[in-house]
Amino acid sequence: MAEVEVKESAAAKRGKKKKKGRISIRIDMTPMVDIAFLLLTFFMLTTVFSKPQTMEINLPPDAETTVEVAESNLLTLRCDPDGRIWYNIGTEPLKEVSFAKLRELLVERVRANPKLITLIKVDRDGKYTMMVDIMDELNLANITRFTLAPMLPADKELIKKAKGL
Repeated sequence: MAEVEVKESAAAKRGKKKKKGRISIRIDMTPMVDIAFLLLTFFMLTTVFSKPQTMEINLPPDAETTVEVAESNLLTLRCDPDGRIWYNIGTEPLKEVSFAKLRELLVERVRANPKLITLIKVDRDGKYTMMVDIMDELNLANITRFTLAPMLPADKELIKKAKGL
């Protein structure tokens, strides 16, 4: 594995004052490379590969396609820039719900109406994480029928009315 080579100087051979010769050490790296490859293959074969987590999105075949949905089957969630969530079904007045109670509300509403479709509207000035968190709550509540839509000025006016401004 390792070898030490000592070279005698020419002066030491003639009997003069002995100088210490330079000691060279030669280390055989072959066993270390073998162990490295053995560990590499061991970890590659024993590692559990995780599947990528993706969400299936169904898009309409044509941009001009419109889908008619009864207002009683449409739950609209609106998220303002402050992170407050407002909801209503059909033409009901807006009500505020905290993020902690959102999943409970979603489960209750879907139990009452299995044909319910959820419409998510997030303000452009809001954070992206608000939309992702709402979608996660929908997923945890086993709601697969939802859609995203831009928040219109009319929606902002409804929120202002609900706030009492």
